[in-house]
Amino acid sequence: MDALDLETVYRQHSRQVLATLIRLLGEFDLAEEALQDAFAAAAQQWPDQGAPDNPLAWLIRCGQNRGIDQIRRRQTVRFHADELARAADVSDTPDLAESSLQDDQLRLIFTCCHPALATESQLALTLREVCGLTTEQVARALLQKPTTLAQKIVRAKRKIREAGIPYEVPDDKLLAERLGAVLHVIYLMFNEGYARTEGEGLIDASLTAEAIRLAELLATLLPDGDVSGLIALMRLQDARKEARVDEDGELVTLEDQDRTLWNREEIHVGKAWLMRALGQAPAGAYTLQAAIAAAHADAPSFEETDWHDIAGLYDLLYQRSPTPVVALNRAVAVAMLEGPDAGVALLEGQSSHKAIQNYHLFHAALADLHRRSGRREQARVAYERALSLASQAQEKRFLEKQLARLAQSDGRKR
Repeated sequence: MDALDLETVYRQHSRQVLATLIRLLGEFDLAEEALQDAFAAAAQQWPDQGAPDNPLAWLIRCGQNRGIDQIRRRQTVRFHADELARAADVSDTPDLAESSLQDDQLRLIFTCCHPALATESQLALTLREVCGLTTEQVARALLQKPTTLAQKIVRAKRKIREAGIPYEVPDDKLLAERLGAVLHVIYLMFNEGYARTEGEGLIDASLTAEAIRLAELLATLLPDGDVSGLIALMRLQDARKEARVDEDGELVTLEDQDRTLWNREEIHVGKAWLMRALGQAPAGAYTLQAAIAAAHADAPSFEETDWHDIAGLYDLLYQRSPTPVVALNRAVAVAMLEGPDAGVALLEGQSSHKAIQNYHLFHAALADLHRRSGRREQARVAYERALSLASQAQEKRFLEKQLARLAQSDGRKR
């Protein structure tokens, strides 16, 4: 197995391995060390000996053994007696059935989203541990500073250890109470895969697929309208992925996408989940977003989009979830319905929010509306601000192209 193959295994399965190692070893930091040790061992052994038939099981067993060795080497063995006993009990035959590994990921999500933790700590810890995002990626997803997020993650891990928070999926009553935080995490996980916050490659298909899989697994435990709505939203968004980049891997906006590349089968599945969600009224925020995505999916072209319907849905969504990001999307929909000046007015009404001022998509949307209104200088300033804040390679190149087009247009007018 070459380095590229091992890198693929890491990207696709490292979070599953970590979730199971946390169950087997009983400690976040120890499991993270064991995970890295297991992949380091694989990098040494697999190229010469060949990859095992079941790489996932090999990595879990190797990581578990490394974790047990780590516990035994510690000076404070007495303090870790419980962890050692638990690990020794399962070291020979850990439960590696597929259903158990899937349950491990749900257990990890619910542990990270325990109500004993503050909401922002829940989100930060889960995105870091379950999704494998870097601290910088989590900070951008939550519109916060990386140093602040790092501190919250450390404190959350300490709280889980000191409070003895159980590593389990709660019973039905507690499941419903903690559902909102879990759905939010899965949604952010999908968003990171749908539009990565940094690096090359706009889409991480393995992350979007994992978010969808976890939500559908959750639906088997709790057939709730919000769960169905989130699955519908993710399915409908994911159906566009082949059209969102061109042959060179560059970003293609919704307006310019080739809709024949949209996956109609996945759209059909997403709309079926949407109908299920609508049958479990009242419609929650994810269901309303899914309805918006379905309206886009039904439009034969960008020009034929029912912006009246979409703007109305955004009005309802903003009543339910009055966040700056929802306000941004609502402003864009209103601009498509009433003209760019109406959208600019709504966006400028949100400009006092400190977080939104550091959100590159806010400035990119404002720039696009100024451009559509012919205000090229305001558009240039907003595009430059968006470019200074963007960290994802394709998005930066797209913004650079927009600036170049503005410059060319100015040159022709002189």
